[in-house]
Amino acid sequence: MTMAPFPVQGVVEGDFVVLLVAVDDEDPMSVVAEKIAYHAVNRRVAAREGFPRVRHNGKELAPDETVVTAGVAPLDVLEITYA
Repeated sequence: MTMAPFPVQGVVEGDFVVLLVAVDDEDPMSVVAEKIAYHAVNRRVAAREGFPRVRHNGKELAPDETVVTAGVAPLDVLEITYA
């Protein structure tokens, strides 16, 4: 199976910048969270304990879900929180 670039908007809890980030359509949410957090943590947001989690339309997504299986559309906003 070939992975395809998939653009999403991401915002890390406590940040004021909404980021445009390219992820792969088969990346699990654990990887999507890391890719989005990379651009904010230790730059505008302090590092936190715990694992980054992805929230989409108010619902926390399972770490093993992909953007495709979670029903995320291109350019949807994904919120990164820490558990």
